[in-house]
Amino acid sequence: MKSLKDAATLHNGVKMPWLGLGVYKVQEGEEVVQAVKTAIEVGYRHIDTAAFYQNEEGVGRAIKESGVPREELFITTKVWNSDQGYDTTLKAFEASLQKLGMDYVDLYLVHWPVKGKYKETYKALEKLYKDGRVRAIGVSNFQIHHLEDIMADCEIKPMVNQVEYHPRLTQKALHVFCKEHDIQLEAWSPLMRGGELLNEPVLVEIGKKYGKTPAQVILRWDLQHEVVTIPKSVTPHRIKENADVFDFELTAEEMKAIDSLNKDQRIGPDPDNFDF
Repeated sequence: MKSLKDAATLHNGVKMPWLGLGVYKVQEGEEVVQAVKTAIEVGYRHIDTAAFYQNEEGVGRAIKESGVPREELFITTKVWNSDQGYDTTLKAFEASLQKLGMDYVDLYLVHWPVKGKYKETYKALEKLYKDGRVRAIGVSNFQIHHLEDIMADCEIKPMVNQVEYHPRLTQKALHVFCKEHDIQLEAWSPLMRGGELLNEPVLVEIGKKYGKTPAQVILRWDLQHEVVTIPKSVTPHRIKENADVFDFELTAEEMKAIDSLNKDQRIGPDPDNFDF
């Protein structure tokens, strides 16, 4: 992993850049347009949005205005819980495409494992994939048992599982399971929220050694664990800083020291108990 253009290869051969920009809670309109345009100018080629974020239009506008050819970019969006089910997912996908102003997306995900619905939802994703409307399909916030349930009777195995993942929640068993089944793990909220993790002495110390911030150390840790990562920011200097993680490498000891910060601590909902 030497640059922002470096990519993981999904099990269907599609290349997914290791580092991208997440836009959760980035406001529709100028805020999201500017964040995405800045990221693309810096060299990001991977943008992650979702129907639930209500900023797909801004993401689409930024991509058009960026002047970078669509095929050079990797765009993810997700179907929201209230749209889950077979037909409703197909409709939701069309709505997302229209907002993005695109004729395909690179990755379409089931946002949460809604009980009794996620399997039908995933069947709709398989149809979209077979019809060539999406280049890859996957899931988000799925635990091992959800993945096993999907894989028991799906035709196309999920290519990606996007989950909460950071040094306080390393999800080791899930990571091992995904590796064994050739499902790419992707981290949302890699830096946690509220900055508590960024004052962690272990990260501060390692950062000093390389002249890097604790955030850069965490993102490098993600990459060396072969986890795709999508830090969110709207600040131009932070967007640049988050991408500046390709010129140093953590040692095995440093990786272990960061692994040991795990507390199985979630900042987001538990995928087995959520009510939205």
